[in-house]
This record gives sequence, structure tokens and C-alpha cells, in this order.
Amino acid sequence: MTWRAPEIDRSHEPYIGDERTMLEGWLDYHRDTLLHKCAGLTAEQLRTASVEPSTLTLLGLVRHLADVERWWFRIRAAGEDLPGLYDYTEDPDADLNAIADADPAEAFATLRAEIEAARNAVAGLSLDHTFRRPRRDGTADEMNLRWVYVHMIEEYARHNGHADLIRERIDGVTGD
Repeated sequence: MTWRAPEIDRSHEPYIGDERTMLEGWLDYHRDTLLHKCAGLTAEQLRTASVEPSTLTLLGLVRHLADVERWWFRIRAAGEDLPGLYDYTEDPDADLNAIADADPAEAFATLRAEIEAARNAVAGLSLDHTFRRPRRDGTADEMNLRWVYVHMIEEYARHNGHADLIRERIDGVTGD
């Protein structure tokens, strides 16, 4: 039997709620949208690049967003001492590029686990919770958790646009 990405009951964005409910709801909607774009595809289809010369794939996006979840929510906002999910020493885009031998089932499980861990890591933090993000030049930016939510919504929305085009190339499926 051929492995296929699982189907998903996609959550819908909230229409009414306080700020945190709206931010979390929109982020969940975009998280689910990425999974929806992958649903029903085989491992080989998930490894199919968009169009030359790009190497961008749906599997790469799943891996990338798992690492981004870990980076912004757990490592930065919550201050957890964790390594990244992938080895970037030889390739700064290893999450996106090192997919030839990547196990799609593992990548999807990792994304789901990182989403849950991200939720748990910031559940008790206020949107006004601040942290510092060091820069390569030795300076640091002060940020708050609100910024992380807005950035993550933007990150998923941008990559969901990529996912739309990749999915259409794979099997012609379009739509939100």
C-alpha cells in the first residue's frame, strides 16, 4: 500500500473573538490549509518540485514550518533550550532541500507535534510577553508574542500560496 498524506477536517477562521482567539484561530486555519493542500498525495508527489529551477516541494514546506513553529514559539518566545530540527551546517535551507530520503509520515507527525508543543509553550504567556532575538551583528531586537502570532500567520499564508501552485502542478487541484 502506498503512503498518502492524511485527509484533514480543516478548521475555519473565527469571525468573532478577542485578540488571542482571532490570532490563534487564523493561525490554526493556515496550519490546516497547508495540511489540506497535501492531503491524499503520495510521498513521491510530496517531493515534486514546483518548477525548475526551484526545488520547493510540499514536503519541504511541511518540514520548514515544523522548524519555524519550534523556532518562534518554543525557542524564542518561551525560551526553551532546544536544537533546531535539521542540520543547517552545510545547507542553510536543509529543511526545504534535504527531502530525498525524508520520511513524509515522520515529517507530518513532527509538524503536528511541534504545533501542539508550540501551543503548550505559550499557553500561559500574555500576548505582551517580550523576549529578545539576537542578531548576527551582536545587537538584539525586543519582540512580543503578539508579533510571533502575526509573523506565523504571514509565514503560513505566504507558503500556502506556494503550496497552491505546487499542488496545481502535481494533479491540477486548485482552491482554498
